[in-house]
Amino acid sequence: MSKIVLAVLLFISFLNVKAQFGPGTQWSQDGFTYYEINDKGIVEIDIRNPKNETTILSTAALTPPNGKPLDVKRFSLSYDKKKLLLHTNTVKVWRYDTRGDYWVYDTQSKKLQQLGKDKPVSSLMFAKFSPDGTRVAYVSKNNIYVEELASGRNKALTTDGANKLINGTFDWVYEEEFGCRDGFRWSPNGQSIAYWQLDARKTKDYLMINNTDSLYPFTIPVEYPVVGEDPSRCRIGVVSSGGGPTKWMAVPGDAVQHYIPRMEWANNNNQLIIQQLNRRQNISKVMLCNAIDGKVKTIYEEKETAWIDIKSRWNDDDPTGWDWIKEGKEYIWVSEKDGWRHIYSIGLDGKEKLITKGDYDIINISLIDEKNGLIYFTASPDNATETYLYRVKIDGSSKAVRVSPANQAGTHDYDISPNGKVALHSFSSTANYPVSQVVTLPEHKIISEKETPARFKSMKLPQVEFFKVKTEDGIEMDGWMVKPNNFDPSKKYPVVFYVYGEPASQTVVNRFGMGLNRLYVGNMANDGYIYMSVEGRGAPAPKGREWRKSIYRNIGILNIRDQAMAAKEILKWPYVDKDRIAVWGWSGGGSSTLNLLFQYPEIYKTGISIAAVDNQLNYDNIYQERYMGLLPEDKEFFVKGSPLAHASKLQGNLLLIHGTGDDNVHYNNAEQMINELIKHNKTFQMMSYPNRSHSISEGEGTTKHLASTFTKFLKEHCPPGGK
Repeated sequence: MSKIVLAVLLFISFLNVKAQFGPGTQWSQDGFTYYEINDKGIVEIDIRNPKNETTILSTAALTPPNGKPLDVKRFSLSYDKKKLLLHTNTVKVWRYDTRGDYWVYDTQSKKLQQLGKDKPVSSLMFAKFSPDGTRVAYVSKNNIYVEELASGRNKALTTDGANKLINGTFDWVYEEEFGCRDGFRWSPNGQSIAYWQLDARKTKDYLMINNTDSLYPFTIPVEYPVVGEDPSRCRIGVVSSGGGPTKWMAVPGDAVQHYIPRMEWANNNNQLIIQQLNRRQNISKVMLCNAIDGKVKTIYEEKETAWIDIKSRWNDDDPTGWDWIKEGKEYIWVSEKDGWRHIYSIGLDGKEKLITKGDYDIINISLIDEKNGLIYFTASPDNATETYLYRVKIDGSSKAVRVSPANQAGTHDYDISPNGKVALHSFSSTANYPVSQVVTLPEHKIISEKETPARFKSMKLPQVEFFKVKTEDGIEMDGWMVKPNNFDPSKKYPVVFYVYGEPASQTVVNRFGMGLNRLYVGNMANDGYIYMSVEGRGAPAPKGREWRKSIYRNIGILNIRDQAMAAKEILKWPYVDKDRIAVWGWSGGGSSTLNLLFQYPEIYKTGISIAAVDNQLNYDNIYQERYMGLLPEDKEFFVKGSPLAHASKLQGNLLLIHGTGDDNVHYNNAEQMINELIKHNKTFQMMSYPNRSHSISEGEGTTKHLASTFTKFLKEHCPPGGK
C-alpha cells in the first residue's frame, strides 16, 4: 500500500548517479562537481562542463589482490577525499539492497581493504566514515561495530542484537511506512554514536509459505504488526565510539505506544534532537535530549485532528538529516497546520516563523541555501497535476518566485548543488519525452543537456487529454484520458479506469508515462478503448490539507464515492458506452477496484484487482492506523471501508491477482476474499503467482504472463472498439 506499484508509470533515471544509500546526488564540497560510477570507474564530473571528468578510482583499481573486480553499487568519500567507502555484493532487505560487503580504498596507499572480514558475507549495513576518516561504523546482524582502518580491528558497540532485538537499523514496518533504514549517527566529533533500538520480540510473525523451491514446503517469517497489534518498543541510546555502556534517553511516554521516526545530533556533540509521534500519529513532539545524562525536554508540539506527515512525506522518502539554520539556533520545518503545506523556521525556544505565505502547498524542499538567504522548493499553485521550482527568502520577507521556465508545462525535478548555483534538472510531460539538463540558478540557463535515451524515443507518446469533472457532491476532480485512434464521436466506446485512491500516491500528473499501461499487450488506443484516470480527495495532490485529509477514517468510502460520482458524470458523455465500463488498480488501487465493483455495480461492470488489501484489519499498523484510527474504538471504520464487507454485492466480472510471497499485502487478503465470494455464491476468476512479491515481477516469464492475463480478461469482458 505505502510502496505501491503504479504500473501506469515508468521509473525514469536520467543521470544514473550511484552514491551513498539514499536519494540525491553525491556532491563535492564546493558544489561544482559531483560523483558517479561509469565504465571508467568512480569519476568526478564538473557540472559546468560535464565532458570534464576526473577518474577518482579506476576500474582496474577496483580489483582486490587475487580477486574479481568489485561491482560497486554505491559509495561515499571521506571528508578529506582521501578514502572511498565502497558498497558491493549487495542483497535486498525488503525493498532496497541495503545489506552487503564494504571495502575502503585509500587514494594515497592505493590499497583496497575489506571491512568486517570476520562477519558473514553480505551482512554489513549503512557503513559510514567517522568525521576524521580514520574509522568506519556499520551494522551487522543487528549490532553496531566500529572498525579502525589502520589496524583493521573492529569492536562491537552493542552485543544484545538478535533476530528481533534490532540495533542501528529497523523492523519491517518502520522501514516500509516511515522510510527508516539507517539507524545510527556519528556525533560531529566522532566520539559517540547515537542509535535506535527496536524490540520486536513481541511482534508476531506472518508466515509466508514457499511451496515451490523444495520438495517440502517451508515458511518465511516476517515480523509484521497488523492493525491493533502493538508496535515494536523503540528507544534511543548513545554509546562511546570506543565502546562501553549505552546511555538511554529518558523520552517521556510509553515506548511501545509512541514512534520515533527521526533522530539526529542537534548540531553539537552533547544533544540529540528527535521527533516523537503518538500511536494515532496526530501529535508530534520535537524534543532535545541530553546525550550525557539522558534528560529530555519538549521544544515544539503540533496536534492534528487527522494525522501528521513526517519528513519522509516531503523530503523524497528520506527522514535522515535535520535542516539547521542560524548556527543551530533554528531549524526548517514543514507543517499543514494553517490548511496548507508550508515551510516554517522554528527556534529552539519554540518560536516559529512562516516562510511560504499563501494559499498553496509546497511539494518538496529542494535546497536550503542559507548563505544566499534562499529556500528552493517545488510547488504548483495553479495546477495540481504539475510540479515547478520556486524560491523564497529564508526570512519569509518575500513572495515565492517561480524559477522553472514558463513555457515548460509539466513536471520538473531538481537536484540542486549545495552552493545553489547549478542544478541537475529533468523535465517531462505527457506531450514531451524526458529531458535532462544542467542549469544555472536562479536564471535557469542551460549549461548542457543529455540526449533523451533511445528507449524513450522509441515509444509512441499517447495523446493524453487532461480534463476536470465536477461531481454531484460539488467535488471538482482532475483527470486524464487517452481516446481511441481514429476516434469517432458518433460512436460509443468502452472506458477503462485506472485507480489508486489512497494517500500514498497520485495517478493524475502531467509527466511522461501517463496514459501508458504496461499490463496491456498491444495498444489500447489502437484497439478502441478510452483509457483514463480521475483523482479524488485523499490523494496527496497539492490542493490543501482539507483535500488530502478528508479521507481520515474514510478510506474505502469517501475516495470510492468520489471515483464513482466522477464516473457517473463521465457516463453522460455521448461517446461513452455505459455497458462497457472497467476499472483496475494495484495495491491500494486493487482495494479501490474491489470497492468500486462491489459498492457501485450499476457503474462498473468489470474489474481487475491486483495485490489488494481486501480487509484493512490485515494491513500493517503504522499505515492503516495513521489514516483510520485505533482499535477497538475505531474498528467500524476499518470494517466499513474494507472490500470484504461489500463482497456480497458483486454483480460484474472480477479478476483477482495476487502473489503468494507478498510481504507487504499478504496473500491471506486474497484468500479471505475468495472465501467471502464463495459464501455468497459469487463467481470470479483468480490468478495467484507463487512466491512473487508485491511487485509480481520475480521469476521467468512472470511479467509477460501477467500482462497476457490482464489483457485477455479485459478483452473478453470489456470488448474494445466503437459501436
